[in-house]
Amino acid sequence: MSITRSEVRQAQSRAAQMLAEAGIVLSREEQESIEVACFGLGNLAVQGLELITYINTDRYCAKDLVLFPGQTCPEHRHPSVDGMPGKMETFRCRSGTVLLYVEGEPSKIQAVLPAGSESSYTVFHEIVLQPGEQYTIPPDTNHWFQAGPEGAIVSEFSSTSRDELDIFTDPAVVRMPVVLEDE
Repeated sequence: MSITRSEVRQAQSRAAQMLAEAGIVLSREEQESIEVACFGLGNLAVQGLELITYINTDRYCAKDLVLFPGQTCPEHRHPSVDGMPGKMETFRCRSGTVLLYVEGEPSKIQAVLPAGSESSYTVFHEIVLQPGEQYTIPPDTNHWFQAGPEGAIVSEFSSTSRDELDIFTDPAVVRMPVVLEDE
């Protein structure tokens, strides 16, 4: 599935507003470059993510991730690439609540699995992040996350990001879907 240019602009505007409300200032150019990841699933409000990448080199990466209320980033992992370890990332919650799920002892979860995609979620060790709390995800670890009812902003600090090579549990996910121009 695809997303329209007007849907992208609307999500960018909403994400920029949430970042501003959290005291995170973006330049006009950064606001316009917010990536809207709909994952080709056709329901951005349920399974999606908005992100701004500040830097991504062959050594490190820094991003802010914006999740609208209840929005879920689908389960995935960051595999090894060309003999280099997969991405290690630290999530630091800046605002809202983030329900993060990683490999480990399953918990009673607070998240709501996206309807129709339940079988694509396989890890249920819950870590709840509030503002000022952080968690580091090792390379090649299945994980997914969902915002609480007020949405969430997460700063991500990681080794090199190769998002286009992430492996998603749901075979329907398209990491870089087509953006259709409005008519």
